[in-house]
Amino acid sequence: MCRNIKPLFNFDPPATDDEIHDAALQFVRKLSGTTKPSKRNEIAFEHAVSSIAACARDLLSSMETSQPPRDREEVAAKARARSAARFA
Repeated sequence: MCRNIKPLFNFDPPATDDEIHDAALQFVRKLSGTTKPSKRNEIAFEHAVSSIAACARDLLSSMETSQPPRDREEVAAKARARSAARFA
């Protein structure tokens, strides 16, 4: 659905509040169909972002896995390689 939303679970170090907020913001932008809400809708937009970020934070903290944590640099390098191959 949203290409800019990255998986945030099972990383070392864990996802930061900024990363969770950014993912929530992208999700709300996609749902609302706008990147910047009008003044009339700004409060509802920000409330949705904060609510979704809180739910995402709860989800990430309650999930469990037997897999070892993924390395952020390794995942980023793979993504760069896929992007280079896709757009080359």
